[in-house]
Amino acid sequence: MTDLLARVSARRPWLTIGLWVVLFVVAGALNVNLLESATTTELRLSPGFESEDTRRLLEERFPDTQQPREVVVVQSDSLTVDDPAFAAKVNEVFGAVAGLGGEVVGQGLHYFLLPDPRLVSADRKATIILFEMAGTLEDAEENIEHVFEAIDNVSTSDGFRVLIVGQASSSYETNEFATHDLEQGERFGVPVALLILLVLFGAVVAALVPIGLAIVGIGIALGLAALIGQVYELVFFVTLMITMIGLAVGIDYSLLMISRFRDELGRGLPVAEAVERTGATAGRTVLFSGVTVVIALLGLFIVPMGFFRSLGLGAVLVVIVELAATLTLLPAVLMLLGPNVNRLSIPFVGKRGAESAQPASDSGGGFWDVTTRLVTRFPVIGLLAVGIPMVVVTLFYFQIETGINGVDKLPEGARTREAFLALEADPSFSFGVANPVEIAIEGNPQDPQVQAAVAGLTASLAELSPAPPVLQVNPEGNLALMQVVLPGEPSSPETVEALNTIRDELVPAAFAGVSATASVGGISSVASDVFAITDRYTPIVFAFVLGFSFIVLMLVFRSIVIPVKAVFMNLLSVGASYGILVLVFQKNVGRELLGFQHAEVIDVWIPLFLFAVLFGLSMDYHVFLLSRVRERYDQTGNNAEAVARGLRETTGIITGAALIMVAVFGAFASGQTIVNQQVGFGLAVAILLDATLVRSVLVPASMELLGSRNWYLPSWLEWLPDVRVEPVEE
Repeated sequence: MTDLLARVSARRPWLTIGLWVVLFVVAGALNVNLLESATTTELRLSPGFESEDTRRLLEERFPDTQQPREVVVVQSDSLTVDDPAFAAKVNEVFGAVAGLGGEVVGQGLHYFLLPDPRLVSADRKATIILFEMAGTLEDAEENIEHVFEAIDNVSTSDGFRVLIVGQASSSYETNEFATHDLEQGERFGVPVALLILLVLFGAVVAALVPIGLAIVGIGIALGLAALIGQVYELVFFVTLMITMIGLAVGIDYSLLMISRFRDELGRGLPVAEAVERTGATAGRTVLFSGVTVVIALLGLFIVPMGFFRSLGLGAVLVVIVELAATLTLLPAVLMLLGPNVNRLSIPFVGKRGAESAQPASDSGGGFWDVTTRLVTRFPVIGLLAVGIPMVVVTLFYFQIETGINGVDKLPEGARTREAFLALEADPSFSFGVANPVEIAIEGNPQDPQVQAAVAGLTASLAELSPAPPVLQVNPEGNLALMQVVLPGEPSSPETVEALNTIRDELVPAAFAGVSATASVGGISSVASDVFAITDRYTPIVFAFVLGFSFIVLMLVFRSIVIPVKAVFMNLLSVGASYGILVLVFQKNVGRELLGFQHAEVIDVWIPLFLFAVLFGLSMDYHVFLLSRVRERYDQTGNNAEAVARGLRETTGIITGAALIMVAVFGAFASGQTIVNQQVGFGLAVAILLDATLVRSVLVPASMELLGSRNWYLPSWLEWLPDVRVEPVEE
């Protein structure tokens, strides 16, 4: 099929390119008009989870309590709230915000309207202003910028400090920093990838084509996400995933195709035949790789959570689009370029790049030939020298602490982070004022049993909450809402642990035998459900991806030994990357040198996401290497010679492709937000380990030791079809 696609695209190159240009333009229009409305910063779960069911219940019966909340902190270094100047400042700030109108803000209050001591700090040098935003959270995120401007207009150098934090403001700033990281990743990742391509190809034209192809794929994938997001709401992180994964796989796939095309031209084939041959060989490798990545990513759809499914959808979309572009658009471009793909050769580098495109000789020479000889001559030493350190690093994974990094981990200087720290620094305040735990009590609030249960629950909450809970009853009188303030960031492990105590112990104890039902919602409740979902479904996703990998490799190589080793090697590279994440972010090993933030937790979704992505990507390198080994083994029956030849022929390309991925992922890791740092760094480290130490040392060393046993297939499995990734060389 891939040679057919290449042949058809090469015969009508201008038509093929024109169709892709039209798709790219249409996708651009969709991005401009629909992408923003297609994504959300709100984390929601599927029905059936307590946090989501509680939210829906309150939205239906008590909608007035579901408005996004904001907290404005007014501080003074010298004055107290008893000073008239302090009162004047608070009234000025409140007036500026309230003056934005009902379309922007809703109800609000402050100490000088309601002299509640809970609104004043212990030293009386700070007070908080509470107000609601109008509309939905999406509306609030659009309008919060007006609130920022209003506060900035009255924040002068008069000795007062005015800060703001809440649902809309923290979501807005998180989105802003994520967008900044995305732009920075593009600014740094693309040039570094281009530099690597220039070194690999030694020609400017050959190096520019993969960059262009990746950009086309990313643009179209974003357009598709914008369309899908009108029906199924996607998390805003999907745009970062599409860009990051799109750059990596788009450039990677093009590298394999262009390298093979230049190889075929070097053998003297006419351009059309070279394009078709490239499609039949490298195209099949790319197709297998893309399908493998997609199926591995489908494991994320098993998790019943929109966040995971959004990430999986974004990554799947961009891989499919990049795959289609590589198999159709790229052959058309190569047909038009022909030998001009080697134009603008770079002195010295150009010669070396051209030589690297030629098939490896048996004698070899250079770094990879030396590596090959050492690995195959001393396989036990290679296994121990690389395997033991990777196992040791992997052990740190068992010390991992997972959670959700919230507003407290935004970059220094973020206004919501400063407000959060100011609230948490004073024992009288808490960020929980903006994000309280919501206990929905469904029943008759006037029932003496219900009132006694509420009183008992209120008393038991005194040890967890710094302030008495607030109880409200809806107009219909059939639902009560108790709002409980917990100290700390709502998604932090400590706060979630307190939430679990309320949900699992205090609420059931208080309402046992009472003719009312109570459920717990709020951000902390969502976080608790997310942790439980991840713990429950991680083994299922692992089993799906590992089982799929085993079956595919068994079919491709007609062996049960190779799949077992592949699963183990992939787990080792992923495990080592987990361990390094723990060492760097939690234990601060080299963290400052790398410019990362310290984190008490690794975001709970990151290990599962990294596993699905890396298992798919690593299969590309594994099959690329072993298909060459098997081809040579089938020809000669000499396992040692086949391993050495396969390693010499593939390691250079594998390492070059991996370096491009490392450059792209590393560029995103250089961002300001800790989530992007953890994701980008985790991906970069795992790919680097997998493509160098694992593929270049552990795999060939283990194959050398096992010899012909690598290809063992039980007789009762002889019926399996003989599947080949690339056709046998003519």
